[in-house]
Amino acid sequence: MKLFRNVLFWIVLALVGALVAQLLLQDPGHVLIRYHGYRYENTLAAALLLAAAVLLVLWLLWSMLALPFRGWRSFRRRQTQARLTDGLLALQQGQWARAEKLLTQAAEAGDAEALARTAAAQAADARGDAATAQRLLDALGARHPGAHALAHAERALAQDRPTDALVALDAPAAQPLSPRGLLLRAQALVAVGRSYDAYGLLGALRQQQALHASQLDELQARWSEAALREAGDANVLAERWDSLPKALKSEPAVVAAYADRAAALRWDEAAAKSLEQALDARWDESLADLYGQLPIGRLDARRITAERWLQSHPASPALLLALARLSRAQNQWPQAEAFLHRALAQGAGSDAWEELGHGYADAGDETRARLSYANALRASRCETIAELPGRDLRQKIFDEAVTEERDEHGVPRLRS
Repeated sequence: MKLFRNVLFWIVLALVGALVAQLLLQDPGHVLIRYHGYRYENTLAAALLLAAAVLLVLWLLWSMLALPFRGWRSFRRRQTQARLTDGLLALQQGQWARAEKLLTQAAEAGDAEALARTAAAQAADARGDAATAQRLLDALGARHPGAHALAHAERALAQDRPTDALVALDAPAAQPLSPRGLLLRAQALVAVGRSYDAYGLLGALRQQQALHASQLDELQARWSEAALREAGDANVLAERWDSLPKALKSEPAVVAAYADRAAALRWDEAAAKSLEQALDARWDESLADLYGQLPIGRLDARRITAERWLQSHPASPALLLALARLSRAQNQWPQAEAFLHRALAQGAGSDAWEELGHGYADAGDETRARLSYANALRASRCETIAELPGRDLRQKIFDEAVTEERDEHGVPRLRS
């Protein structure tokens, strides 16, 4: 395509030249110039040729005069590029002082000033000279406000000053923010407890491809979880929960955040229902464990639901532990003890032993309570578990194992 345009240009130029030559041959014209008694007279064609020759001579003279300056500028540009390259290499290799010196010199030349000063500030920070780093960044403010905002925000976040990062990024001169700037602003919002505002930036981050899609999905789950935990009242919590995509409402961490916050706000029904719906859709051990720990009522309903789940997940240590906690909350220690032994048989760890200790302590069995608490500590350290008095752990756990029977619909169920 470029070759075609060049050929077309020269064809048009040749046609225009031929047309002008034909006009001049038909009528060569007459040029008369009088100036302070001097008289110059010639044809138009000759005058044009003379004018072109004069312009050519002037251009040659100007080129000869400007040649040293062009050479000097070319030398300075090559020198600046070399300093910038060597400075960045020194920064990568950890030669902080050398990197700062070379990058500062490269910045003073004017070319790539934003990159050079930002990298020089990083080198100054790395060698512990915060004042020099701040001075280098402040020099960017007037000429490169966008680069100054990004560098200042990144430095403030690294120093745990998210409010200063937001002030720098919200400056009018720094707008509109680049993809990197949007990501830094979202991180600063999360750090100051405004995760819901950070969640609102995800659309722009996806549109500008600030990160890989999988990384943005991870941030979406993390920020939505934080936004739910930061909800100040039940109405805000419900609004944020309803605005989440359907896929997020089955993510264990997000569901746990919603259930915890709803329970803290005394919204017992919403807390329990969110866990029940998530576990019915996709089983998760952490949510099953949380179901038994929520500081809410509805003990009977929760236990019935947990026993229903037990038919489908008889080997779930988290569910058995949850049933034990619910049973103990209903003052049914024998049933709770049986569930705890079954949970331990399925690999439950220190939490089950600690719950067993609480139960024995409430029942007045101090010896077993102390041993259970000690076993909880041993389990957390992956040490050998001590046997309870009068009970061979291996045999007694098998003795407490469930026997299988079927209900009226022929579905296997387990009883202790």
